Amino acid sequence: MEHRVKRKQHNSRMCLVCGLKNGLGLHASFYELESGELVAIFSGREEHQSYPGRLHGGISAALLDETIGRAILHAHATDFWGVTLEFTTKFRRPVPLGVELRVVGRITKESGRLFEGTGEILLPDGEVAVSGSGRYMKLPLEKIADFDVEAQEWRVVTAAGDPDAISLP
Repeated sequence: MEHRVKRKQHNSRMCLVCGLKNGLGLHASFYELESGELVAIFSGREEHQSYPGRLHGGISAALLDETIGRAILHAHATDFWGVTLEFTTKFRRPVPLGVELRVVGRITKESGRLFEGTGEILLPDGEVAVSGSGRYMKLPLEKIADFDVEAQEWRVVTAAGDPDAISLP
C-alpha cells in the first residue's frame, strides 16, 4: 500500500544512524507518513557487514531502535525524544548490503512519560527481515545530552531522491 510522506525528519552530523558526515555511518533518511508510521531508508555498505554481503545484527538493531525511538517525534508537536529502556530484536532473514531497504517504526502504546513501539526492516520484496519492539522514556533533548543544534548540524537535508510516497506491504 502506498502512503503519502508528510514530512522528512532531521539528520545530524555524526550520529551512527543519521549522521551525514559520519564516514562509517548509515546515512539513513527518515520520513513521516500520513499513516502515523515513520520510515527510514538506507543502504548498508561493506563496512556495516558481519558475514560477507550481510548487514551486522547489531546495526540492524540500531536501525530499528532509532526508527522506533524517533517515531515519538512524529506523534507530538513538542520535541520529545525516546530514550531506550528495553529493546528486543528477532532476526528472520539475512539483511543484504548494497540495496535500498526500508525500516518502519510505529508507536503502539503511550502513557505519561513512557511509550512502546514496534518496527521492521523490510527487504526490497517487502518481506520482513528483522523485527523489533521497545519501551522508551520521553524526554526533552536538554535532559538527554548537551546538544548544540548548530554544531551537530541538526537539520532537514532535502535531496532529489526524497519520495513523495512510500510503499509498504
